[in-house]
Amino acid sequence: MAAKSFEDIVNIAKRRGFVFNSSEIYGGLGSAYDYGPLGVLLKNNIRDLWWKEMVQKRDDIVGLDAAILMSPKVWEASGHVENFTDPLVECKKCHERFRADDLPVTKCSKGGQHEFTQPKTFNLLMKTYLGPVEDSNAQVFLRGETCQGIYVNFKNILQSSRVKVPFGIAQIGKAFRNEITPGNFIFRMREFEQMEMQFFVKEADASKFFEIWKEARMAWRKSLGINPDKLRFKDHGPDELAHYAKQAVDIEYEFPIGWKELEGIHNRGDWDLSRHQKFSGKDLSYFDEETKERFIPWIIETSAGLDRSFLAVLADAYEEIGESDESGREKGEIVLHLDPKVAPYKAAIFPLVKKEELTSVAKKVFEDLKKDYMVFYDETGSIGRRYRRQDEIGTPYCITIDFDSLEDNSVTIRDRDSLKQERIKIDKINQFVDSKLA
Repeated sequence: MAAKSFEDIVNIAKRRGFVFNSSEIYGGLGSAYDYGPLGVLLKNNIRDLWWKEMVQKRDDIVGLDAAILMSPKVWEASGHVENFTDPLVECKKCHERFRADDLPVTKCSKGGQHEFTQPKTFNLLMKTYLGPVEDSNAQVFLRGETCQGIYVNFKNILQSSRVKVPFGIAQIGKAFRNEITPGNFIFRMREFEQMEMQFFVKEADASKFFEIWKEARMAWRKSLGINPDKLRFKDHGPDELAHYAKQAVDIEYEFPIGWKELEGIHNRGDWDLSRHQKFSGKDLSYFDEETKERFIPWIIETSAGLDRSFLAVLADAYEEIGESDESGREKGEIVLHLDPKVAPYKAAIFPLVKKEELTSVAKKVFEDLKKDYMVFYDETGSIGRRYRRQDEIGTPYCITIDFDSLEDNSVTIRDRDSLKQERIKIDKINQFVDSKLA
């Protein structure tokens, strides 16, 4: 039985150390969350897999880590100062504020229906100040998206790297949006992490690469173990396109609250480099040595939310046992069917019972495995209870050292999903785990 609501996900996320509300001992901070011991492992695994897919395995994409703080001119050129807005309304009775395009269905806390003001625009950029004086001359913005750091470094990367169009620049980093109504756990936050890649192409090739990246990004989502039936494309109609976009499509996942965006693939045309060239006065054109032509590259963008990807993986893996079965699992038990590639721990190592002759072997297996993988050691409680604890956090394999191990130098490996157990030699464990992660 899959998760019925976000509440199921929120409960296990907090109870098992995936995600905590920020500053919880002070009552929490709305729409801000901390990733706990298991959460940071899962998040890092997804991040690393994205980087491997987008940079390590390719010879036409390079990486970047741009500063969060940039010149205010960047955000004027990008259109964020003018266009990065949501329509805001306020209830005249309770004075709560909402997005005009996402009004609440609940009644007003002061009784009856809400009474809203006329919509007004609200800029989503977060402001701060550089230096000791807080005046307009010192005002800067926390970046509203990571891609602008890529555009302003386009010339630097051309001059310092052996890249030629078509090529891409990838970046992972924090972005900040002063959302009017954040919510749904970590789905919409004011501080979040993006995984973005900007692919620079000739205008004539833009549509072709848009389709290539659209299919590639969907394939990567499926490689994380997400149920393909819960993934889909959603094209943007002409009236839905952002001011910079020529084409746009979202990859959506079916959460308990419905279909929601995980990643956007956009044909941004030459909007970004043209605007930064105009506002900065710097030449951001590209010269093709083969054709001897100079042009402003068009950009195909893949923009994914790391936090939303984390949430989709967690929600998709969640199962609550509906009825007790012959496997020994009981009604109400929770299993996270995380793909081994993203699971926080790849294996857990148990001595069958807490006796020196078994724990000494188990600890040696643990010490050997942790050189290559994140693994967990547990010698407390019954073996059945230890299995259940690991099932609940998504550990794909449990390795048990029993009394026979002292004689045959073998261990029992239990598969989380099939519950099958097999016997292998201790010196073959690394090979076994490698084969499962390949």
